[in-house]
Amino acid sequence: MRTRTSSVALLAVMSLLAAGVFAQDLTLPNKPTSLKFAVIGDSGTGDSNQYRLAKVFTDIRKKFPYEFVIMVGDNMYGSQTEKDYQKKFETPYKGILDQNIKFYAALGNHDQPNQANYKLFNMGGKRFYTFKPRDGVRFFALDTNYMDKEQLDWLAKELAASGSDWKIPFFHHPLYSSGGRHGSDQALREQLEPLFVKNSVDVVFSGHDHFYERIKPQKGIQYFVTGGAGKVRKGDIQDEGLMAKGFDEGYHFMLIEIDGDQMHFQVVSDLGKTIDSGVIMRNKTQSQSAPVRTPAVQTVEKPIPAGAKPSTATKQP
Repeated sequence: MRTRTSSVALLAVMSLLAAGVFAQDLTLPNKPTSLKFAVIGDSGTGDSNQYRLAKVFTDIRKKFPYEFVIMVGDNMYGSQTEKDYQKKFETPYKGILDQNIKFYAALGNHDQPNQANYKLFNMGGKRFYTFKPRDGVRFFALDTNYMDKEQLDWLAKELAASGSDWKIPFFHHPLYSSGGRHGSDQALREQLEPLFVKNSVDVVFSGHDHFYERIKPQKGIQYFVTGGAGKVRKGDIQDEGLMAKGFDEGYHFMLIEIDGDQMHFQVVSDLGKTIDSGVIMRNKTQSQSAPVRTPAVQTVEKPIPAGAKPSTATKQP
C-alpha cells in the first residue's frame, strides 16, 4: 500500500514538473518569419543531468520551433565509440533529431578530432567551417583547441567576404569569462578579437566554463558563455566586473531569435525556469577599420515572466 502511494505521489510530482515546462512563458517574439535557433554547450555526458535538460530542450520546441542547434564544444566526454555517440547524443536528442533538426558542432578540448566526420554534427569533415541558414545571417564554427595561421587566415577571409548583417562565430574556449576554473582565454582573445571588431561581429557564443554568463559588451561585441547543457560547476563564477548576468546553480540552454536588426535571447534551466532574457541590437554604423571605443551593442534585458524568477550566480567561500 505504501509503495502504491509513493508511486502515485511520484507520478504527481512528475506531472507538475512537466506542466511547469509547458507553462513556461516565452520572452521571445516567436514570429513566423524570424530565424530561430538554439545553443547548447558542454553537453555530452550521457548521464541523467543531460537527459533531464534534453527533455526540457525537446519539449520547448513545441512552443518555440527552433530550426537548428549550434553546439559550442565538449560534445562528448570520455570514450567516443559508436555506442557513446548513441548514448551521449542520439538518444537524449532523439525527439529533436526525429524532426530533422540539424545540429552544427564545434570542437571542444574533450572532443576527438574525428567528430568532424560524424554525419549528425554536420561539420563536413572540417574542424572549422561556415554555414548560412538564410540571407543576412552566417555562422562561423571555429576549433579553438588549435588556432593556427591557416584557421586565422581562413576566418579573416570568410568574415570579410560574407556580406552578412549578422556574423556569428561559435567555439569552445571563451575570450571573456568570469570562471574561477578556466576564465578568459587571453591569448585567444588577442588572436580573434581584432578580426571580430574589424568585421563588425555583434555576438559570439562559447562554452568551456560550466555555467551561463552574459558578458558586459566588450568593444561593441556581446559575448555569451553557455557551457551548462551537461555539466555544472556550482559557485564557479568569480565576477570581477565582466558579468552582466550569470547562473552557475543548474543546467541550461539558450533560445535565439533573429528578427531583422534584433537578436532576442532566452536562457532556460533544466527545471524550465527562465534564467535570463533580452535583445541585442545589431550595430549598423560600426567602422570596419577604426577601433571601437565604446560598446556598440545595446543589450536590453527583458522582464522575467511571473512565476519564473531567475536564479543568480553566487560565490562560494
